Amino acid sequence: MKYYIIAGEASGDLHASNLMKSISEKDIDAHFRVWGGDLMETAGGDLVKHYRDLAYMGFVEVALNLRTILKNISFCKKDILDYQPDVLILVDYPGFNLRIAEFAKDKGLKVIYYISPQIWAWKQSRVKKIKKSVDKMLVILPFEKGFYAKYGVKVDFVGHPLLDDLSNKQVEGRAEFLKKNQLSNNPIIALLPGSRKMEVERMLGIMVQLVDHFTEYQFVVAGLTSLSENIYREFLGNSPVKVLINQTRDLLYHSDAALVTSGTATLETALIGVPEVVCYKGNWLSFEIAKRIIHVKYISLVNLIMDKLVVKELIQNDLTVKNLSVELDKLLHDDALKARISGDYQLLKEKLGEEGASDRAARLVVSFLQK
Repeated sequence: MKYYIIAGEASGDLHASNLMKSISEKDIDAHFRVWGGDLMETAGGDLVKHYRDLAYMGFVEVALNLRTILKNISFCKKDILDYQPDVLILVDYPGFNLRIAEFAKDKGLKVIYYISPQIWAWKQSRVKKIKKSVDKMLVILPFEKGFYAKYGVKVDFVGHPLLDDLSNKQVEGRAEFLKKNQLSNNPIIALLPGSRKMEVERMLGIMVQLVDHFTEYQFVVAGLTSLSENIYREFLGNSPVKVLINQTRDLLYHSDAALVTSGTATLETALIGVPEVVCYKGNWLSFEIAKRIIHVKYISLVNLIMDKLVVKELIQNDLTVKNLSVELDKLLHDDALKARISGDYQLLKEKLGEEGASDRAARLVVSFLQK
């Protein structure tokens, strides 16, 4: 079978790559043409576009880059028609993927959506587009099944693929990890400034200012291969903060706490068990627009899934060095808080279901095509 898969950011690249591996085990003739990243390419995909060339976040940023986005959409449509896949699999990334879904359905192609866009948070009207354009919805958050059921959309809850990914992770010993990366024996604070350049530019400059407030700790940035190390260095200057590229999991396993930009990384940090402060600061105008149309109490997946404030969120004007310092100090020294967070993290794991999400999703994809 021929599979055309589109993911538009780092987390989508990860989850799509694991789905591809599981599909390949069930369909020995599987061939993949993909928009995504290095992981999808390594999993056997012919990479058409890298997500680093697609990641625009915020209303203003999208407007400023609209010409490029529309060119990418036009190119994608032509590429799909040239390839003639047996199925189009869309991974989150709604602004782009929902347009492609409508196009593909009009052309008579089968469309599967894996990892629902967060339409339950805003633009709930998009569920009508999904009902019309998508043949099969595979969701990874437990409350999403009920949301779609309200609108009469048939949906399968497969569990969260991060559980699989973490269970397969071989954790490097602390001594080896410190020695390999030339780190000291001081306890570690992990800095996760995001997967997009514009996120790093807004978050890292604030995060790194905490170094002088917590001198007994070493701060380490979780860098990504999709971004140049120079982008991180620009905000670190002469500070002792190190950047570890593509070692986020190992870094988190050996950290006492983490400052994390809102996104899938907040969930990953929680599942590993690291106390965290969730950070987000966007373009002022984009944020003001978002406030008026987004209808959720929280921005982090941890709090959304648990439907309560498990981890502190510092958003926009609340994200200051002073506030961040206060919240980090609590995470490091308030034993009652740490115990409460640890208990909530355990309940979070239970809510996300059993391991095997990628395999369940792949089985549903292949059986759907066989039928």
